[in-house]
Amino acid sequence: MKNIQAMIDQIKQGTVQIIPENELQKKIATGKRLKVKFGVDPTAPDLHLGHAVVLSKLRELQDLGFEVIFLIGDFTSRIGDPTGKSKTRPPLSEEEIAHNMHTYLEQVGRILDADNISIRYNSEWLDPISMKDFVKLCAKVTVARLIEREDFAKRIDNQQPISFHELLYPIFQAYDSVVLKADIEIGGTDQTFNLLMGRYLQEQFGTDTQVVITMPLLEGLDGINKMSKSLGNAIGLAEPADQAYGKIMSISDKLMWRYFKLLLHVNEAELSQLESRVAAGSTHPMELKKKLAHDIIAKFWSKAEADKAQETFEALFQKHDYSKAQEIVLPAQTVNPIWIVDLIKTIAGISSSSEIKRLIEAKAVSIGGEDVTDFSAKITLTDGTIIKVGKHKIYKIVVK
Repeated sequence: MKNIQAMIDQIKQGTVQIIPENELQKKIATGKRLKVKFGVDPTAPDLHLGHAVVLSKLRELQDLGFEVIFLIGDFTSRIGDPTGKSKTRPPLSEEEIAHNMHTYLEQVGRILDADNISIRYNSEWLDPISMKDFVKLCAKVTVARLIEREDFAKRIDNQQPISFHELLYPIFQAYDSVVLKADIEIGGTDQTFNLLMGRYLQEQFGTDTQVVITMPLLEGLDGINKMSKSLGNAIGLAEPADQAYGKIMSISDKLMWRYFKLLLHVNEAELSQLESRVAAGSTHPMELKKKLAHDIIAKFWSKAEADKAQETFEALFQKHDYSKAQEIVLPAQTVNPIWIVDLIKTIAGISSSSEIKRLIEAKAVSIGGEDVTDFSAKITLTDGTIIKVGKHKIYKIVVK
């Protein structure tokens, strides 16, 4: 067996906490194949680079010989996980869950060894649970403990409603750990309460308790909020590589260091050297960001796609060769003329009119090289018109 302390040191890299670390050491020392639980509720069809932070650590654990249990929360998705905000997340239909699960499993194969994953669904044991057993389960957890959860506490303080079913979510999630006999559970820091609840409930059932590993949250394109599809600041693993490359190029120079650390595992000493080179002017931030984007695409897509994405980016934004711009086909009858807001919604996938207004006010939208300044403008497009939206999105219109 690999040196235990060396394994612990490797597992610790990039984590926020291991709770408690001494128990992990004891579990590894037993020599048994440890079960690592990773639970996901398929609330959206696509995974993004924020998920890749945890999935990359899971791949490390796979390579160390641990059994990774990819738990699909198909039952809990029908309840709706509390969002961490001031409102209840809506439950999903069975059709939505089935679609999202299929997409999830396709995408995790980019990072995990898909042939070495145990896939489980919590509907297996939560659907058939009797009312008697349900009451017994709930009796093991106090309301006082549940409202220790930060978002619940905030909503109580702000006199905002909490639906009773939301209080059940952490209990069901924790019961998954009991059923699976999880040795380890891993998740983002925003899931710390739920992960610890799993450990607590295992204790109440008199079974071995899981070790909790928390991973840092990756900020999205805005550099403020955690990466999230619902916030529109995500880079999806299912996106075309050139679009993902362009999005990475749009992040701030400050956020670039965070991406190097969390997605490429560049250590502090290397980061410090890179920062010094940028500060001294010997390395331009643009060139470093291009390396970041290329290496991320190579890691989570492929090297061939990374090379092509970089070539496309350089052609468009450095050589101004718009022959490589993404083509958007529009029927002539829909664009003669078309309101600028409807146009941007159609070609750039931005659903928010206020976001489009913000881009126009910031002079971040141009058509044929001319900035658009009028939010109410009606645009007539011709074949081959070049439209820029934001920093790194360029489209070529094909009118048919």
